[in-house]
Amino acid sequence: MADQWMGVGEAVATPRRIALTVLAAPLALCRFAPSDAIPAWASGAQSFLTISRTPTELSIVADELAVPVGASAERGYRALRVEGPLPLDLVGIFATIAAPLAVAKVPIFPIATYDTDYVLVAQQFLVRAIAALEGAGLSVMEESARAG
Repeated sequence: MADQWMGVGEAVATPRRIALTVLAAPLALCRFAPSDAIPAWASGAQSFLTISRTPTELSIVADELAVPVGASAERGYRALRVEGPLPLDLVGIFATIAAPLAVAKVPIFPIATYDTDYVLVAQQFLVRAIAALEGAGLSVMEESARAG
């Protein structure tokens, strides 16, 4: 469905064409020193794992259950996945999602992968986030509703 999404040179994606799924597994956000080794527990993340190393930090987002209890982490995040895959020349997806969340005062932690985008929100903001996104014309469903 190439015409489903807008490409380079077009304004932004239309909200009615964006579908998001709230992933079931709670996530944890972890920050380490840039020279730290990737912890062995990271390989235990089965439903979500992203690792980014920059000159200033090592950042890991993983299934909360994979992160040891004593580890320094921001826990209780939920991911909203943009249904894709999304073409790499697509513009405006994050803007279309972030704008209503900003108006609703929902802090976000965005993550992009090769195929799609994710917006993480703290569990305490999830209901407000879903209401804001649906109010802006986006489609939001729970992961369990996708089965079948």
